[in-house]
Amino acid sequence: MEKQRLKDKTSAREVMEVKVDTQSEDPDSTHGDTRPRSHDRDPRRINKSLKVMFEDVIAEPSSVRSFDKVWLWSHALFEVSRLWCYRVVSLLLAVPASLAAGVLFAVLSCIHIWIIMPCVQLLLIKMRWVQTVWGSILNILISPFFASTGKCCGRINIHLAKDKETRKNTCV
Repeated sequence: MEKQRLKDKTSAREVMEVKVDTQSEDPDSTHGDTRPRSHDRDPRRINKSLKVMFEDVIAEPSSVRSFDKVWLWSHALFEVSRLWCYRVVSLLLAVPASLAAGVLFAVLSCIHIWIIMPCVQLLLIKMRWVQTVWGSILNILISPFFASTGKCCGRINIHLAKDKETRKNTCV
């Protein structure tokens, strides 16, 4: 019985792999250049934690068993529903999310390239006097304030103790 169940699982997995392989890139396809060139869509393994299989979610212990056909149909329905729900949700969300991410990265890149780095280079290269003045302000005004605050607060000790009587009296 156990061997039959393992054989059925293996054959169901092989059928699913064959179906996935037949849906992969076809050289005679009419999709043109819209499909990604590589077969592996996660080459850097960014989403390796999302590889959820049926056995990771549903597992029957040896003490209780459903019928073998129920197990196979459950496995098939799990895989099909997971695949098609992902496809529908990605169809609805992938394009707007990609557009938003592209715009965000473009704006951040533009700000970094055209505003932040020129200002940093201006301060580091051409305006040495600003570094000197800023260092003096830090040494004269800000450093003594934080040093004295640190010395004042440095001797503060906090002890936390659990007092059972205080808890009984406060819980009314």
